[in-house]
Amino acid sequence: MNLENQSRELPKSWVVVKLGDFVVSEKGKKPKSESNIENSTHLLPYVDIQAFEEGVIKSWTDGVGCRLCFESDFLMVWDGSRSGLVGKGVNGALGSTLVRINFPSMVNDYAFYFLQSKYQQINTRAKGSGTPHVDPDLIWNYQFPIPPINEQHRIVAKIEALFSELDKGIESFKTAREQLKIYRQALLKHAFSGKLTEQWRAENASKLESTEALLQRIQTERQQRYQQQLKDWEANGRPGSKPKAPKTLPTLTTEELAELPGLPEDWIYVRAEEISDFITKGTTPSKELLFEGDGEIPFIKVYNLTKTGFLDFSIDPTFVNRQTHNGFLARSKVYPSDVLMNIVGPPLGKVSIVPDSYPEWNINQAIAIFRTELVSIKFLAAYLSFEDTVRAMMKKSKATAGQFNLTLEICRETPIPFCGKLEQIEIEYLVDTKISGIDQLDQTITTALQQAEALRQSILKKAFSGQLVPQDPNDEPASVLLERIRAEKAQANIQPTRRRVKTA
Repeated sequence: MNLENQSRELPKSWVVVKLGDFVVSEKGKKPKSESNIENSTHLLPYVDIQAFEEGVIKSWTDGVGCRLCFESDFLMVWDGSRSGLVGKGVNGALGSTLVRINFPSMVNDYAFYFLQSKYQQINTRAKGSGTPHVDPDLIWNYQFPIPPINEQHRIVAKIEALFSELDKGIESFKTAREQLKIYRQALLKHAFSGKLTEQWRAENASKLESTEALLQRIQTERQQRYQQQLKDWEANGRPGSKPKAPKTLPTLTTEELAELPGLPEDWIYVRAEEISDFITKGTTPSKELLFEGDGEIPFIKVYNLTKTGFLDFSIDPTFVNRQTHNGFLARSKVYPSDVLMNIVGPPLGKVSIVPDSYPEWNINQAIAIFRTELVSIKFLAAYLSFEDTVRAMMKKSKATAGQFNLTLEICRETPIPFCGKLEQIEIEYLVDTKISGIDQLDQTITTALQQAEALRQSILKKAFSGQLVPQDPNDEPASVLLERIRAEKAQANIQPTRRRVKTA
């Protein structure tokens, strides 16, 4: 749409210009001298992205060689993943990835909200193969609708009033979401301490297994699985190594038990290794062995894991061929009902159950496999993603440069609360039912937040089409305002062209 056509759709008192024809803009510079504390020589705050977004000042400068910004400006992130993001001005030395923007003789906040409405387009059309940056040819050529100066004030006041109410609603939804997270963790805590099924145990006392019976069942089933593995190995011609007999694992020490929450008298703590066929981790092949989008064997990466037990393979699905799966990656095969957990973070605590949408899968080296028939897989998955469990494992992990790495030893030795099969089934049912309700509420909140953002964009669209506030016939037309601005520029010997932002 050209300027003439757009003007016809706006109130008669408005005009449309190229944004860059009336803007004053300047890109920041990195200070030559900085101090991490404010002192007598370094009094000027350095306004980087964190200071701009969060109000956190990390360094001060003496101002030499700097470009200044003021509260009367507004700022835009020019370089990086957030390029195009605008925010209100801050007094200080302008950071090297920011640009200060000002529209003299106009209501600066009006232009601020106009550019805020363009953020998604500016951000997605950023230039640069390395660090992206705002495309100046896009931003400065926007068709900028200008109403009379008095109407600019009314539009800004209306936007801010509506946004204030909208922000209150958004904050309430976000608070509700945090409360849901707290409730989810409280529910899991009750599930794994036996409180959730306290009444069930009272009503089914005759069906409960003693701790001695639980331990005996673990030993018996481990031995039975070993005998079956041995039988299958012999039937298949004894390929590879002979299955190893289950070893007797040391019980949890008194010191270890003292650090764990108490359990009902008919529950016990066991190490994860005691109730698992095996616990191991995956292998990462070279890039040329991975295929994006489609293939024979799905290859799971950490980003496919979630904190809800669901495996999301819709995110950048990757595959390997069957030869790689059965050869180099044979040790990291996984099957439906295996429980997967990421062992490299942050964040840790992403746990998913392998679905049956494929008969066989494979995983990379940042994921551990838990395969078991002794304990409910939903119970195990929920316990491994429980925040108390994650924190306990992190305490034992190795942290390097902010990255946490869980060893297989930590995974195998993690204490798991264990109860009888019938109670496991009851816990799974109760947790599923209650978590389903939480998830539905969470989805309702997500939808409401999306609608709030859509409403925000609708407000801005109306604002810049002349539909948000009524026009006042007594207002001085915008054309008169522009003539005055041009005259002021001419008198000051300023060319009516924009100052280009240097990106170098």
